[in-house]
Amino acid sequence: MNGVELFLLGRTLMKIGEAAIPEPEGGLARYSGSVRSVLIVASDLATHPDSAVGEIAARTGLHQSQVSTAVARLKEAGAVITAPDPADRRRLLVRQAPHISGRVAEVRAGAIDDALTTALDDATPQQLKEVKDALEVLARHLTPHAPAHT
Repeated sequence: MNGVELFLLGRTLMKIGEAAIPEPEGGLARYSGSVRSVLIVASDLATHPDSAVGEIAARTGLHQSQVSTAVARLKEAGAVITAPDPADRRRLLVRQAPHISGRVAEVRAGAIDDALTTALDDATPQQLKEVKDALEVLARHLTPHAPAHT
């Protein structure tokens, strides 16, 4: 496998992951924006609590409007809270909510089986198990905090 193949595999895995995330009750949230942006922002906030939208945008490479939309969706889901910045009351600081919301619990409890089965198309149950086992090995060794993560 070379770098291009690894990159393309990563994109495929991201698409499978997005497909595995259950839709919010009642359909899409009233905010536009991709699930990917929401997950990128949530991941950034896990390692950088009390961040302003502009800081998150700078770290993630997302546009400030994308970050604002993602924060609004995360706030609506009960996944984050905001508070005024004591140094500049015009800015809001964002951090993960202290408790797991129902929506966050729902997303975390979602299984990947259906999305993986769809992506693998004609896979046998044994092939499906092999891929799931391989993904679990990768997840153990390639955490979001691995040195190659940016």
